[in-house]
Amino acid sequence: MEIHLIRHTVVDNPENLCYGFAEMPLRKDYSEDFESLHLDNDFELVISSPAKRCRLMAEHFKFNYSTDERLREMNFGDWELKKWSDIPEEEINPWYEDFINVKASGGENLLEMQFRVLSFWNELVTKKEVGKVLIIAHAGVIRLILQYVLQFPLENMFSIRIDYGKKVIIQVNEGHFSVVKVNV
Repeated sequence: MEIHLIRHTVVDNPENLCYGFAEMPLRKDYSEDFESLHLDNDFELVISSPAKRCRLMAEHFKFNYSTDERLREMNFGDWELKKWSDIPEEEINPWYEDFINVKASGGENLLEMQFRVLSFWNELVTKKEVGKVLIIAHAGVIRLILQYVLQFPLENMFSIRIDYGKKVIIQVNEGHFSVVKVNV
């Protein structure tokens, strides 16, 4: 199985708002971003995060696709759509110190997100009848999958840059994973 993971294109976020579960629009000229993408057209299965910023890509390329809630970005709860600079220090500092276990009020921590993303991933890689897959998702989702595949410490996941509109390609062969390309 060959799995292509692509991050949605650039969002319109001039105020540097915190967003994960919240809808954040793509930049105004997002169709130009889509035109610069290099996506194959022979995917046997296409699955998108339900976020509009992901679904728009699937719709633009006229993919027959489904959505899966487990592909959503991190749920930042009460921080969603607040400026990062407006989140009170007594709330954000504990998260900066331990983003794996600490969560925003009403949100989830990284371990909870990891659980749902890996639930999706482990289900996907058992589909022996599927040869080529496209997953349209978010940087956090892609990083968590890479962390699982490459088995590096979870606290290092932000060391991997996942660019907007770029792909990671992973080969799956009898339960063994190979990261073939990153940010292509």
